[in-house]
Amino acid sequence: MLRPVVGSLEQRDEEPEEEGEEELRDGGVPFYVNRGGLPVDEDTWERMWRHVARIHPSGDALGKEIRGNADHPKIPMPSVPAYQPTATTPQRLEAMQKYIRELQYNHTGTQFFEIKKSRPLTALIDIAKEMTREALPIKCLEAVILGIYLTNNVPGLERFPLSFQSHFSGNHFHHIVLGVHSGGRFGALGISRREDLMFKPLEFRTLMDLVQEFEGAYRGYWHTLSKVRIGQYVSHDPHSVEQIEWKHSVLDVDKLTKEELRKELERHTRDMRLKIGKPAPPSPTKDRRNSMGSPLRGPSSPIRRISRGERRPSGEKKVLEQKSSADINGYQIRV
Repeated sequence: MLRPVVGSLEQRDEEPEEEGEEELRDGGVPFYVNRGGLPVDEDTWERMWRHVARIHPSGDALGKEIRGNADHPKIPMPSVPAYQPTATTPQRLEAMQKYIRELQYNHTGTQFFEIKKSRPLTALIDIAKEMTREALPIKCLEAVILGIYLTNNVPGLERFPLSFQSHFSGNHFHHIVLGVHSGGRFGALGISRREDLMFKPLEFRTLMDLVQEFEGAYRGYWHTLSKVRIGQYVSHDPHSVEQIEWKHSVLDVDKLTKEELRKELERHTRDMRLKIGKPAPPSPTKDRRNSMGSPLRGPSSPIRRISRGERRPSGEKKVLEQKSSADINGYQIRV
């Protein structure tokens, strides 16, 4: 999922919060979030089809064709992967990515699961469980939450959010994957319209190697990577009331030399390793956990804004040679 941001990068140093926004942006096209839980209420359902009619080349004809057909083929429901005790971590990650692919990318223009980044981890895990029950198509942020849930019991595997902001033809786009680290190697899980902007096998020696792999993929779609945001390791306690730290480091790739970027990523890697030895806050009691319920059906969780002072700024701006895009000006390549 990529959300364009119109305007200068300096004006949008902060990512917009999902919560409170009825209409978000996805590749230059508005998209909506189902905030009423499941099953989808009638207003959200009808709004989705109106939106499909606006954004699809076939217009309203597509909706009429689908909704007027009572004999659709049965869609198989993907099974949550199960592993043999001897399965290696890379094998488990490949099985998880296969499961995420089988759910498919959500092209409807309506995100089915509301993800509020400020929610505690236990509430986000509840949403991930609901994703496995409903088996609906998902976008990239939903895939990150699902990936956290699927990888929670893999021994020796650490997870962290890794998000990107790219620039193409006057717009900025956002995308996010779940970074993984085990046995001295980095990789990633996720979903995207583009094959090379989601799964990365557990084979990259450094965080720099992983980021450069994604940067090369962006270049293949004529996107310029402008920012990388990296969070801290996510707790393995499914009942944790901690919030995920989404942006421990915010790096302006277009303001850093290659060596400066490497040093910043090495520093972030050290910060993540230090967190492993720190004790986590106590989890809620069993009664408290039972009272929390599903975030899609119960009251909202407390919200804590992460101050910019908690994030790591990047270095000075460097001058980059801009590639000409006159031949594609006004056209948006969605990735």
